[in-house]
Amino acid sequence: MTRSIPAGPKALLAVLFLGLLAAPLPAAAHAILMESVPAINATAKGPNVAFDLRFNSRIDHKRSRLTLTMPDQSQQVLPIDVDGPDDRLDTKATLPPGAYSLRWQVLAVDGHITRGDVPFTVEGN
Repeated sequence: MTRSIPAGPKALLAVLFLGLLAAPLPAAAHAILMESVPAINATAKGPNVAFDLRFNSRIDHKRSRLTLTMPDQSQQVLPIDVDGPDDRLDTKATLPPGAYSLRWQVLAVDGHITRGDVPFTVEGN
């Protein structure tokens, strides 16, 4: 014997289910890299290279990090301007020609850490 739910309660359950699907979710503020200078796979003029990384949300400068991988695969942590704009990381470095990668790691205001890499090349004067 099969029991069925009366039409009234079925309609109520359907409305409740659809309401849950349409309910707004909390905004995810994971920091996503929106723009970088130099751009990914770009060539920058050396030897003085300025870095500017813009994210889609505010980030905690003091708990964020920029690490530069040099052509010989050694790494150097770059200082971050802690007084910079809330959604940007800015720094600069003096670099000889070669292939580099800038590793960024940021703490967004939602408490999540995100990271990524910006490979680029430096050409001489």
